[in-house]
Amino acid sequence: MTEDIRDAAQGNPGSADAATENTPDSAAETFAAETAAAEALPVEPVVETVDFRDKWLRAEAEIQNTRRRAAREREDSVRSAEDRILLDLIECLDDVERALAAMTPEQAADAWTQGVLLTANRMRDALSRRGVRALESVGKPFDPSFHEALLEVPAPEGFGPGQVVQEVQKGYARGERALRAARVVVARMD
Repeated sequence: MTEDIRDAAQGNPGSADAATENTPDSAAETFAAETAAAEALPVEPVVETVDFRDKWLRAEAEIQNTRRRAAREREDSVRSAEDRILLDLIECLDDVERALAAMTPEQAADAWTQGVLLTANRMRDALSRRGVRALESVGKPFDPSFHEALLEVPAPEGFGPGQVVQEVQKGYARGERALRAARVVVARMD
């Protein structure tokens, strides 16, 4: 073919016609041949596209799972920090309630006693606003999720076996779980 092109450049009309000829029939034949050759190629790019799409969908799902996990961990750490602060507030409330329980009837009318009582009520309100409630334990069946047994005693009159007889330290719950378990005395099961 290079000879044909050289001949055409030198003015040799013999074989140059085939090399430089650009008729509609030959262009259509060339296009048809190229199209047939392209159609004969394997369909691998489509498979690769499906594979990339599958990988993209998997990566997207992994990103969503990571976001959910991070949000859940963030909520858990916030709840844990809130619980620690609420437990500190509960311990302060215990001290204030012990102070109120130790005062004499003559001191009940004093202004400072009223201030301590007001402080205790404000602490209870603050706990209540955050979903903390005091557990009622006496007379209820012992529940290890909400009670910590300190002692077992023979069942006194009016109490059945396995019931809480006395509350040594008040328990608190937040939602459906114990924030601080109540320390109790339980009637012995015979």
